[in-house]
Amino acid sequence: MSTTVGDFLLQRLSEWGIRRIFAFPGDGITGIIAAFDRAGDRFDFVQVRHEEMAAFMACAHAKFTGEVGVCLATSGPGAIHLLNGLYDARLDHQPVVAIVGQ
Repeated sequence: MSTTVGDFLLQRLSEWGIRRIFAFPGDGITGIIAAFDRAGDRFDFVQVRHEEMAAFMACAHAKFTGEVGVCLATSGPGAIHLLNGLYDARLDHQPVVAIVGQ
C-alpha cells in the first residue's frame, strides 16, 4: 500500500517527537484518523467530546510537559472551535500545533 497524506503527516509528527494528539473526529480528517490505526502504538490518540477541549488539552499538555501540544479537528465549525484553546496557548507562550481538515 502506498503512503497517504495522513501517514506522511503522522510520520512527520513522530519525527518531531510528538506522541500524544488530542482530537475530535470528523469527515474532513477521516484520512488522518485512518492513519492512526495504521500507526499502531506510536501515538496516544485522545478523543475528546468537543474540539474546544482538544485545543485546551493540547495547551495544558504543553504547559505541564514542556512538549509541543497537538490538536486535531475537522473543517469549518470544528476548526473555529479550536480558537479559544489556541488563544490560551498564545497568551501563555506555549507551543501548540492545530491541524484541521479541509
